[in-house]
Amino acid sequence: MRRSVLLFIWLLIDLALFLAAYVSAYFFRVGFIISTDFPLDLYVRVMFLVAPLWILILISFRIFTITRVQSSIRNMIHIAYSSLLALAFFSLAYYFLYGQFFSRLLLVYAGVSTFVLTALWHLAFDQWQRRILRRSPPAYPLLIIGANRDAERLITLLNTKQSVFTPVAILESRGTSQKDIGGVPVLGKLNKLEDVIKEKKITHMAQCADLEHTLNLLSVCRQHGLTYMLLPSVLGIVEGDERTEMLEGLQPVTMVAKKSVFRF
Repeated sequence: MRRSVLLFIWLLIDLALFLAAYVSAYFFRVGFIISTDFPLDLYVRVMFLVAPLWILILISFRIFTITRVQSSIRNMIHIAYSSLLALAFFSLAYYFLYGQFFSRLLLVYAGVSTFVLTALWHLAFDQWQRRILRRSPPAYPLLIIGANRDAERLITLLNTKQSVFTPVAILESRGTSQKDIGGVPVLGKLNKLEDVIKEKKITHMAQCADLEHTLNLLSVCRQHGLTYMLLPSVLGIVEGDERTEMLEGLQPVTMVAKKSVFRF
């Protein structure tokens, strides 16, 4: 529910910022007047026509994916390219509807403003979203399978980066004397798996060890509608051997999602 509300706010403000960027570009180029040579009402009509396409372009680049690091270079490039595509659609729409455009410089202002406003907003929203989604009870509680160094590194990474995936419990098939790892409690062996999933309302599972239990874990994830993640190190895969999903831009995982919402 929190994710849905936040996503709605995210999309709505993205839309508002797109409109604001183009309106501000108009007045910055024309001046704070309503020009008769370049009517504002025609300009606004095209702007509202292209605005939904702007959102669809961002969605097509998976900008709103929950695992996406908004500050990454790849994400900034995608936002810049999306701004350029939206600008191209705007120019074409205006040309076919009303003829020759008033000023090419205005288009430059609009494109740059769109990129700057959107990038700043996404950076700010990313930090806010993480805090909201990690509040107790967390929106995406994560169950860790395995009590080893890989699990410890994963927990440290997720907590340091304030990831939306919040580690809440650890299970170890062979048992361990450790009571917790990185502040996350070790709740026992895999015989408690079903109980822990129900008690902690687990939405994601990360396997950091115990390769022999992979099929059983996958079956449980499908049964309960969980998103399953597997560290490549469990399979003996060295980072760089294949393309994988990245958590916080640093930790590679192999991810099999039950529902596409987690990849949106």
